[in-house]
Parts: sequence; C-alpha cells; structure tokens
Amino acid sequence: MAKIDLHGIFPPISTPFLKGRLSLKNLEQNIAKMSRTGIRGFVVLGSNGEASLLSQKEKKALVETVVRSSPKEMVIIAGTGCESTDETIRLTNECAAIGVHAALVLPPFYYWDKMTDEALFRHYSDLADQSRAPILLYNVPKFTHIRLSPGLIRNLSLHENIIGIKDSSSDLVLLGDYINAANPGFEVLVGTANILFAGLSLGAAGGIMALANAAPEACVELFELTRKGDFEKAKALQLKLIPIGKAVTTTYGVAGLKAAMDMVGYFGGDPRLPLLPSSEAEKGIIRNLLKDLGLA
Repeated sequence: MAKIDLHGIFPPISTPFLKGRLSLKNLEQNIAKMSRTGIRGFVVLGSNGEASLLSQKEKKALVETVVRSSPKEMVIIAGTGCESTDETIRLTNECAAIGVHAALVLPPFYYWDKMTDEALFRHYSDLADQSRAPILLYNVPKFTHIRLSPGLIRNLSLHENIIGIKDSSSDLVLLGDYINAANPGFEVLVGTANILFAGLSLGAAGGIMALANAAPEACVELFELTRKGDFEKAKALQLKLIPIGKAVTTTYGVAGLKAAMDMVGYFGGDPRLPLLPSSEAEKGIIRNLLKDLGLA
C-alpha cells in the first residue's frame, strides 16, 4: 500500500442532521469550505461525527459523500471500530472499497474488563491482516474505559499495515510513551487541540481534534508555527485556543461543537437524540469564547 502522509490537521467532521435525518448537502458544503483552510484531510465516522448513533446505511452514505466531495489531495480516514472483530473487518473493507485511505479503529469496549493486551493484540492483528486499508489505532479512554498500553503499541507498530495511533487521552506522559514505544514509520496523532503544541513538540505527526471543525485555520496555524520552530508564537496561540477547545469537547461536547460551527459559518445543526442541543446560555458562553478569538 502507498505511504500515507499523516503530518497535519484532520477535523473529525461532524454529521449534519435536519430533523434527525442526514443532510448530505450540508456535509458537502462543510467539506468544500473546510478544504480551503490548509487541513490535511478528514476523519469521518469519528466520535464527534456521532458514529455510534448512525445506522450502517447512514455510515456508508457519509463515507461515500466525503470521498466523493473531497479534493484529491485530502487524506480520508474512516472510523470503523465495531464490537466484534469480524464486523470491524467487514466495515473497514467496505470503507476501503469506497475509497478511504485509512481506518481509525477504537477498541471493542462493551466487554472492556476482558480486553487484555492479548485480546486487543489478536483483534488488531487479525484486522490488519485482512484489512484493505492501513489501520490507525484509537486510544480514547473517556468513551471506552480502555487505555491502550505502550507495550501493546510497541508490538502492534511492528505490523506493516498498522501505521499509527490517535491518542485522545490528554495524557502527555502516555503520548510520550507511545512515541517512545513506536517503531519507525508508525505515527502518533494528538487527539485534542488543548495539547496540540505540546504533543507536536514531543514528536507527534499532527492532530485529529474537534476544534478543527470550528477553527481549522487556527489549528493549522498552530501546527505550522510549531513545525517551523516558532515556539513563542505557537505557545501564545495554544494558550488562546484552550478555553474554546475545552468548551467544544469536555464541557459541552458534540452539541457545543455543532453550535460553534453554526456561529462561524459552517453547518452544525442539532445533534441526534438522545443528545440534546446546547442551551441558549451555553451558546452565549461559546459565542463569547469565539469572539475572544475573533471568530464570531
């Protein structure tokens, strides 16, 4: 398989809904606008895309739309993690057939207490052996209650079809452990904008973060400043981004992210039930944070 360049910023794009149904037209418009901001590519069917609330038919429609609508230079990554290994392989290969460049795969977590390193190594190895797309691991303990160990990463990074990991733990020590453990050619991606500067400084290749849906230019600027070694400007920008980064992730979640997107000219819309939209008070806080950045 061709080498994939993961150096840059990847928005884990939100899924637009109108009255609870997919709005592919709004997705296409978001992609067209976001593609002009300097990002490296898109992640579809991620946590911020409400993937767990989508049917298999909807997932396929979203992947097809993103692949078809994105400029050729964009790297397209699809979230394909399922509870069974067989279903993960099936969805991954279905997305590969549509045209994605890589798959982002969170660990099976329903039986989280049985997901030992041995079980996870077997799951990911079997997937990588049979996948028609390169695999990115996904460490997101907030949702899975599973922390992928550095030893597991060391062993999995030896597989030629496992090319990297997205770490959304916000744990800089763990991220550094991943970078130290990884074999050559295996890339680590920061999973939250709040530690992008620190993660890049440690050697991460780029970032997949929610904030890049609402402030892609700022995230790209932070990446470029850090890559050029302009650390004072990068540090200052990172500190400015932390309040809004927290707001659209840990504080207000998907609903807050979508509200922020609406305020800066993208289509966010409402999340899908059972997630509820942000309240007017929450929107006011988000709007003020965006104003502080000159974005709303």
